[in-house]
Amino acid sequence: MKIPQREILKPNHLACPGCAAALAMRLALKALGSNTVIVIPACCWTIINGTWGNNYAGVPVFHAPFATTAAVAAGIKASLDKQGKSDTIVMGWAGDGGTFDIGLQALSGAAERNDDIIYVCYDNEAYMNTGIQRSSATPVGAETTTTPAPTVKQRPKKDLMEIVASHFVPYVASATVAYPTDLIKKFERAKSFKGFKLIHIFSPCPPGHKFPENKSIEVSKLAVETGVFPLYEIEYGKYKINKKPKFRPLEDYLSLQGRFKNITQKEIDELKELIKVRWERINERTQGSL
Repeated sequence: MKIPQREILKPNHLACPGCAAALAMRLALKALGSNTVIVIPACCWTIINGTWGNNYAGVPVFHAPFATTAAVAAGIKASLDKQGKSDTIVMGWAGDGGTFDIGLQALSGAAERNDDIIYVCYDNEAYMNTGIQRSSATPVGAETTTTPAPTVKQRPKKDLMEIVASHFVPYVASATVAYPTDLIKKFERAKSFKGFKLIHIFSPCPPGHKFPENKSIEVSKLAVETGVFPLYEIEYGKYKINKKPKFRPLEDYLSLQGRFKNITQKEIDELKELIKVRWERINERTQGSL
């Protein structure tokens, strides 16, 4: 597959150097095209899109309150349908704080109604825009400004994919910028379904995860290869693994990120067990869907 040449995202946006969330938006828009409306809550992308009077996304953007991304996107889609503009794609684009935590109720409501939107969570595993605070997407052993060493995050990361899949929606998928053609294919797949679609993108953050700005792709790739972030999709309840990991040592992934500099062996072992259990579940459901 060739990555589309068209560029919708404009240059000179306000993302930090090495920001995976900016690259993810660039790739997503290549797949979706210019007939797209984006709903963004309070998050990094509120800033990335520019100051008043600027719109670097290159398509219409509606800035919504923190908790309302899915609800606002559903309302905009309903309005466009009434106007006979059903071919316009409406995409909610929120971080993990606005999805796993603050926006979960609206997300669940839109999924339960099967509203015809694409909801994207670009997951950098903390509230990066407001100061790197812990979210329910933060993994065990990671430091944030609200879980400093030695009291690093102790609870497992919430499983967003399974939460949304339990609503029996048409399409749920995970992606990362380390595999751009896979990401683009999933957005193209998502727009082919009528109803609610979720794409969960792992989006490492150089200042928040504490790694050099030229390591975002490497960190993203290691997340997949160590099994930390599975690449799979669920289509009407049928599971499909898109890339089988090599299960490289977890330490390869952790050692690149300063947020894990104080992680204990106990916490590393817990992460390894969580990875094992999740992959056992995914493999079991993949076999059961064949």
